[in-house]
Amino acid sequence: AAGIPEDCTDDIVQVQKQTHGEGVWKELFLHPTPVVRHVLICAIGIHFFQQAIGLDSVVLYSPRIFEKAGITSSDHKLLATMAVGLSKTIFILVATFLLDKMGRRPLLLISSGGMVVILATLGFSLTIIGHSDNKITWAVGLCITMVLSSVAVFSIGMGPIAWVYSTEIFPLRLRAQGASIGVAVNRVTSGVISMSFISLYEAITIGGAFFLYAGVALVAFFFFFTFLPETQGKTLEEMEWLFGKLVGWRDEAQKLKRERKMNEANHQIQLGN
Repeated sequence: AAGIPEDCTDDIVQVQKQTHGEGVWKELFLHPTPVVRHVLICAIGIHFFQQAIGLDSVVLYSPRIFEKAGITSSDHKLLATMAVGLSKTIFILVATFLLDKMGRRPLLLISSGGMVVILATLGFSLTIIGHSDNKITWAVGLCITMVLSSVAVFSIGMGPIAWVYSTEIFPLRLRAQGASIGVAVNRVTSGVISMSFISLYEAITIGGAFFLYAGVALVAFFFFFTFLPETQGKTLEEMEWLFGKLVGWRDEAQKLKRERKMNEANHQIQLGN
């Protein structure tokens, strides 16, 4: 214990001083095991895609989006923007109840899949409005609905789960540094997306920008489906079994499921005896 060899019988033992986090960065980047490599890819990927789908652009520039949709009244834009914040708050609360009931993976897939449809529909409605000389009521209504829906769907899945998932998958010895890497990727991506939105929609139109975000969300869906196993209710030891095979983790998940069922059955038998 505490760095003392098991076979040591001396009364006084000199314990080597260790620097906090010594060797952790090497283990993460230079000499990662298959488990650590899989965990790191998942943590970086989930934080990158959380921001790369452009939700910050929807929230931060919602007044400009509503203006492009044909809402010119300052009061109406203010009300619509307030509705965005209210929608986000409500569905984050919903997510807190669903996280441990449905699990992380189903909510991530529902959220990312929903964002594909919503962002593509938002891009479609803004493109229709942009190519029309007259105000198209149904397109304006569709645009507002998709903005509110994007915030809601993001808030029940990709929003909160990125933070939960990326911290619980790292082994304890790597958790602090691993989580910090995820946060760094998250904030840098958020800054790039936020600062590039206006330039992006001026270059490819505002509808084109959201079509691009929809494409990124589609990539995110397949990334989550392929590489991210379910972690709900898993111990740290079970995490070690789940991670390590980027695309072969499903076999390990099935083994763990069978072992749990056998253990539960044996426990019931023991209680009966």
